[in-house]
Amino acid sequence: MSLRLTSAWLLTAMLLLASACKKSNNQPTPPSGGGNTTISAPPSLGFYVVGYFPSYRDPAAVPDQKFRMCNVINYAFGSITLSGSLSIASPGTFSSVISKAKANAAKIFLSISGNAADFKNMASGASGRNSFVREIMQALRTYQLDGVDIDWEYPRTDDGTDLTYTAFMKELSDSCHTNARYYLSTAITSGKYAGAVRDAIRNELWTGGYVDFFNIMAYDDFSTTLAYKHHSDLALAQTSINYWVTTRGMPANKAVLGIPAYGRPSGITQTGTVLSYSAILAQGGSPLSDSARVSVTGFSNYMIYYNGTVTAKRKAMLAKTHASGVMLWEKGQDVHDASSVLKAICDTLGRTY
Repeated sequence: MSLRLTSAWLLTAMLLLASACKKSNNQPTPPSGGGNTTISAPPSLGFYVVGYFPSYRDPAAVPDQKFRMCNVINYAFGSITLSGSLSIASPGTFSSVISKAKANAAKIFLSISGNAADFKNMASGASGRNSFVREIMQALRTYQLDGVDIDWEYPRTDDGTDLTYTAFMKELSDSCHTNARYYLSTAITSGKYAGAVRDAIRNELWTGGYVDFFNIMAYDDFSTTLAYKHHSDLALAQTSINYWVTTRGMPANKAVLGIPAYGRPSGITQTGTVLSYSAILAQGGSPLSDSARVSVTGFSNYMIYYNGTVTAKRKAMLAKTHASGVMLWEKGQDVHDASSVLKAICDTLGRTY
């Protein structure tokens, strides 16, 4: 081969190599190990307005406007069974609530409740936790949900469930937060009373970023022996936020204040005497008051205590200045007119609907 032909051949080979390299550089680099996975919380929703919707309510009876007032709807409930699996009440109702929430720009969560003993059994070992987390994640994907809310009432420090609850929440958080896909919230005690229940909520759940927000159940502080005791007054709301945010150091942007849409009596049994806000107003109760005289079968002219619109507005302002959300139990107990508790809350917050 002549020197001229050899040079021509080398030049051609170099050009082809350069062209091949240029093409290769323009191709996407395949992900290593099946793709990049991150664990981080989804974007904050800002100020949370959470409304629980129980399986026994008719979605058609609650106006679309009431869904627009919330940015999170918690369907209640999915339940943990005796065997540690997940069961969802009234799947047809669930599907209707999902559709209605999405049509009105609200995030939809599945709230999971159940017997404390069943939660305890599930969380006691790694295999039980792993299996239940898998079922929850499958439900999130199947129903195309935005998050999950855990309503374990209650883990305790005196039986070790504070540790297993924490382990369960961490594992569930890792799955929910994979690629910042799903939100995780949990319902917790008001914090008023020291002891095994309150102390079971460990600081690492917020310092480690495992839980996105906490629904503080600042209600049901009733007495069957002491008369004239309000189960959810403004003082309890202040006590709750002060304890969790100020004393315990929960970030204000993770604290969501619970507000009831029902009333309880005091000094008598709670069986058959608890009434929804709408039922109280139907018996002549005032939306501007926090107490009324009502009657039910077997009990006549007894005093019931609830949150009217004035107190609801005060609590909303408290949450706006010292926390980052409000939660209502539950949407079907409210009225759907100008006397609505949820309307009073949203108007105070300046929330458009």
